[in-house]
Formats: sequence, C-alpha cells, structure tokens
Amino acid sequence: MTVPGRLEAAPEDEFAPTVHTATTRVDGIPFSARVCAAPSPRAVLLALHGGGTTSVYFDCPGRPELSLLRTGAALGYTVIALDRPGYGASAPHGDDFHDPARRVDITYAALDRLLTRLPCGQGVFLAAHSAGCELAVRMAADPRGRQLLGLEIAGAGLRHDPGTVHALEAAEAIRRAGRRPTSMRETLWGPAALYAEDVWNTPHIASDSPLYESAARAWIEHDFAALAARVRIPVEFSLGDHEKVWESGPAALAEITGLFTASPWVRANEQGGAGHNLSLGLAARAYHLRVLSFAEECAVLRTRGSAKGGNV
Repeated sequence: MTVPGRLEAAPEDEFAPTVHTATTRVDGIPFSARVCAAPSPRAVLLALHGGGTTSVYFDCPGRPELSLLRTGAALGYTVIALDRPGYGASAPHGDDFHDPARRVDITYAALDRLLTRLPCGQGVFLAAHSAGCELAVRMAADPRGRQLLGLEIAGAGLRHDPGTVHALEAAEAIRRAGRRPTSMRETLWGPAALYAEDVWNTPHIASDSPLYESAARAWIEHDFAALAARVRIPVEFSLGDHEKVWESGPAALAEITGLFTASPWVRANEQGGAGHNLSLGLAARAYHLRVLSFAEECAVLRTRGSAKGGNV
C-alpha cells in the first residue's frame, strides 16, 4: 500500500537504484510520483515530464540504463519524477489547474509533502522537458524559486520547426476529413534510428493530456521572456541535435539562453545523437549525465555561497 507522502527506502547497506511509487494529497487532490532515493543524497532532482506522457518518461520502461531516476540515484541524487497537475493520480482533477499560479502553488506543495521523509542534501534542482518547461520556468521565476539549486529545461523553443508545423497542419486536415493520419512519431520524436526499437514502438509512455494544456502553449509567446528575466538561479537549456519540434541549432540555443538576463550562470547544450525526447533515446544516459553534472556544479555553488554566508 502507498502511504501519502511516505516512501519505503531500502536499508543503506542493501541500497540499489530502485524506483518506488508515492502518492500525496494537496487540497484533497492526489498527486503521484516515481521516486528513486539515494540514502544520503547530494541533492534532490525534481523532474517534470512533457505533454502526452507521465513521470514514466524519466524511467523508460524496460530500459533501466536510460532512466534518469536510476542514474541519478546511482550517482547520489534522489530523483522525484512528479506527475504534473492533470496527469497521473490528479488526472480526474484536470479542470482545477487552468490557472498557472494554481499549478505552481500546488506543485510546490506536493513537492514539500513528498520531501517530508526524504533528506534533501544541498537542496532541490529542477529539470523539465517540453511542455513541462512551462511549469518549471514559472516555478523558477516565483520568489520561492530562488531557493532552488538550478534549472534544466529541454525540448522547448520559441518557434516550432516549419517542417513540423506543416506536418501537423496536414494531419489536422486529414482528421477533419474523417480519416486517421499516419503516425506522427518521427515528426515529433526525431529519426527512429536515435531510439531503441522497443522504445520507439512502446505504447506505455503515452497519456491523455489535460484540457488546460492547449491554452498553456501560449505561454511561449506571451510569458516566456518575462518569466525568464525573473529567474535568478543557474540555468541550462538543452536541445537535441536532431530536434524536429522546435527550431534548433546554435542560433536558437543562444536566443533562448539570452532571455535569462538575471541568472548568474546560463549554459546552452546541444545534445549529440538526440531527438526531441532526450530521456528516451539512445543518448539518454549521456544527456542525464550532463544534467547531473550541471546539478553537481550548482550544488558546489550553493556550498560555496553558504560558506561565505550568502546564497547563490
């Protein structure tokens, strides 16, 4: 049985990177998560998945070597992959989350409850993918975000790739004609060769999206720049070198990192051998090690700031 806000951790002398499920409640709404706990963590990494999936995105089914949760725990980080508001256990309450401020508040509250019985080490590092970046950037821009160690956002952008826009428009036209469009997986994920065959064909990572997510997509145009300018923690922005959903390449990376004008440290990462879903491809382990390396550097900065009596 899953106890709200509580995890059963393995004894330290028997520790292995084992993923547990946890459920907690905020305002009577259940929130679910996958958690892989290190016994004495360097820090906690909170991972927020993108649209049309759940926290399973960060624990690729049947491929533990591609799991951010297991890799993080093996390297001394507790990783919490939270099912974002309107996904997982909170899916029946999707209509409660149309207000962005509500999503930020309830995610912070769910995190606090999940951390009740877990040591935090140097603090919490926030990582997000695709549609999850909307929530992550809002959390980092919030005054509470100054306490975070750092922010990793990936698989997002300012403008969709023209080829993907055309493909999506064609697929929508086919739907309106009453026919079913062919698979959009390569359009959205990137080349099939970047993924293991069993991952490419798995149905186990898909999930319905809450209705608010369609409206939330407008945040790129209306809110991204203003929010980014309020982020005061280190930031890394990553895109795969085979990204097909968003405009990519050095110019796109520079344009987005340039929005984080108040951050003490901003880094761009073009991940080699990766498509849109960086945590599911064959390069996932390389990407996760990059994220954890950045989190470690942020933890070092926090340690140094604490030693000087300040906060980085």
